[in-house]
Amino acid sequence: MAMSASTIATPLRILCIHGYRQNSDSFRDKTGALRKLLKKQVEWVYMNAPHSVSQRMDVVQEQEQKESKAEEDSRGWWFSDVQARSFDAGEVCKASLGLEESLEAVKKAIQELGPFDGILGFSQGAALVAMVCALQDFKFRFAILVAGFKSMCSEHERFYTGAALTIPSLHVFGEKDGVIPDKLSRELLSRFENPQVLTHPGGHFVPATSAHRQTYQEFLKRFQG
Repeated sequence: MAMSASTIATPLRILCIHGYRQNSDSFRDKTGALRKLLKKQVEWVYMNAPHSVSQRMDVVQEQEQKESKAEEDSRGWWFSDVQARSFDAGEVCKASLGLEESLEAVKKAIQELGPFDGILGFSQGAALVAMVCALQDFKFRFAILVAGFKSMCSEHERFYTGAALTIPSLHVFGEKDGVIPDKLSRELLSRFENPQVLTHPGGHFVPATSAHRQTYQEFLKRFQG
């Protein structure tokens, strides 16, 4: 018997936030397996970070080079080194550059491309997602953070104070991640109330094998219908 239109769940719309030195097109390519895995459940919308990143190499970029090719039109959400306009997740700093413009870019994407059910971020993008979740301006129903971490910039401490965030969250990270060690991702868990965790034995990427299908699907089913 054919299913009626009313019984077919509308795909969830998810805003996708790429990592440092990526862009919307490259992140779309890198999440191809995830898109295929969840093609009946999700409509994916990708946006670009507002800041261009120099092609010069710094410490974190050297490690990223080992796991992925450098991107043309590399972009970032903020810089931990204001003078060099570079970023390192492990860098302790007092001030950063570019975050407010990135938050405004997310607001604009919501206005022009939304509405969205959820938001997904990878690496620096996942750290940005945690900040977005801490603000009252954004109304997402859920968040997926892949290789996320807490910013070590003291001016970002405001995002990590107060009561735990009640937004449903799925935190995904690799046990052999050489860019964002899983220890850093675990430190972010305490910011969320009842966070769900998906770990994988690999490195710095978005996992999407059949072994991960059930976790993703069960998390998303809570928001469908």
